[in-house]
Amino acid sequence: MRSFQRYSPWLLLFDTWKLGKSAIFFLVYFFLIKGGSDSFFFEYGRPAVLILLGLSLIRIALKWLTKKYRLDDAFHLHEGIFTKSKRTIPFSKIENINEHTSFFHRLTGTTSLTFETGMRGDEAAVEFDVVSRIHAEELKRFVSLQSIEESEAEPMIESVSEGKEDKQQPDRIIHFRAQKKDLVKASFTSLSFLFLIPVVGGFYSKLDDIFGVEKDAGGLIAFLLQSGWLIGTIAFAAVIISIGFGLTRTFLKYGGFEILSDNERIYIQKGVLDTTKFSISKHCVQAIEINQTFLKRLLGLAEVKLTSVGESRAEEEKLESNSLYPFLPVQRAYEMVEELLPTYQVTEKMNRLPRSALWIRELRPSFLWMIGTGVLWYFKQDVLNVPWWIFSVLLLMIVSLVRYFDYRNTKYTLNASFVQFKTGGLSTSLFVSKRSKVIEVNVTRGFIQKIAGLASVGMINRSKPVHHSGIDDVPLEIAGSFYKWYLARRDEIDLVNR
Repeated sequence: MRSFQRYSPWLLLFDTWKLGKSAIFFLVYFFLIKGGSDSFFFEYGRPAVLILLGLSLIRIALKWLTKKYRLDDAFHLHEGIFTKSKRTIPFSKIENINEHTSFFHRLTGTTSLTFETGMRGDEAAVEFDVVSRIHAEELKRFVSLQSIEESEAEPMIESVSEGKEDKQQPDRIIHFRAQKKDLVKASFTSLSFLFLIPVVGGFYSKLDDIFGVEKDAGGLIAFLLQSGWLIGTIAFAAVIISIGFGLTRTFLKYGGFEILSDNERIYIQKGVLDTTKFSISKHCVQAIEINQTFLKRLLGLAEVKLTSVGESRAEEEKLESNSLYPFLPVQRAYEMVEELLPTYQVTEKMNRLPRSALWIRELRPSFLWMIGTGVLWYFKQDVLNVPWWIFSVLLLMIVSLVRYFDYRNTKYTLNASFVQFKTGGLSTSLFVSKRSKVIEVNVTRGFIQKIAGLASVGMINRSKPVHHSGIDDVPLEIAGSFYKWYLARRDEIDLVNR
């Protein structure tokens, strides 16, 4: 049995670095901006800030001394200064592996590693905030081998017809590697050049708070407005800078983007300065979601997301890590799904809703239109000599048009052991799941739906939080078929238990 060992000593500097970033504002404000103030708050606040920083540094040292881990047949984690905590996490609970290398990690030759589990709670993940890159590879390799052995001992539904996999790490297949043209297309599709506006606005706001530059800026703007050619030059320069900013931001975020896979896992890596490597076990993929915004639909692009049950430290991190490249051509996105997950199928031939579903959707009350009309009626202000009720009619037409697009885009299909839903108006979402991954289905009918012979179907997949999906206004016989389709899941489970 291996003995307990402490985390990397670089963790002390890493936690101190994070403390410094969070404390820099208070240090600047109390000791530079208000350094000459003799008010009660600042006179006693300055030593209070120093005392809190000192206590925080002591806590960082004690935390490193008391935090230990051991690997044998599971993760054994011990931590706590005054209140001791002991955790044991089996390797079979590891769903995803997330590796992130920030600028700090690059300077120190280290990386951060997170083993996400399917359990709940803040302590569900096994986190190595700082670990050497060699040790990180050893940890990933050890966990992967142990997980394969445990999965062979306890076969899952998907392994019934696949048999055992080779324990040796197979060669990884590269499915996608971002090229320069992909990054340029991603920059304009994501509208990343617009991010320069809030950055400049936030910087200006901080300068005004500290130095009071608003009066001087107002005079400068008034001077610039007097010259037409100067305005044109500044506008042209602003456009060039914005485009350059967007390209740089996209390159730093998506540069080096690769999607790879082997027999067991899917691997995603991206980033230039801050790099992220994410891997997910194929049998942990609960569903696939292919999303298209309105702009992406015009350009023929799509984003593929993998729904899994891994516990991530932040929901935003999980959404980004579980996403394949967000700007894939639609056809390539469909092909890549079947390449990465051969047991999944995506079909473009789907069933449409009946005509009665359109009338039901158009006749449903629109709270957006009612609230908007109420506001317009209350103020009764004409704009450009146009009566207020004209805007109410325009809003109703827009709502009706969006509902029509939603009706046209909503499709469904039941294919053997798969279900596929497509929903959305201006933006669309295609959801694909296997019957064995669905944990609950429901069929509901409203009063108007009963009259029209329609129903709503929904299902739930395991995720954090659980993922709800479904469509409204399908024919009643389809709802019955959907329910029977799900009941056949028992035959698959019985096959495994034999």
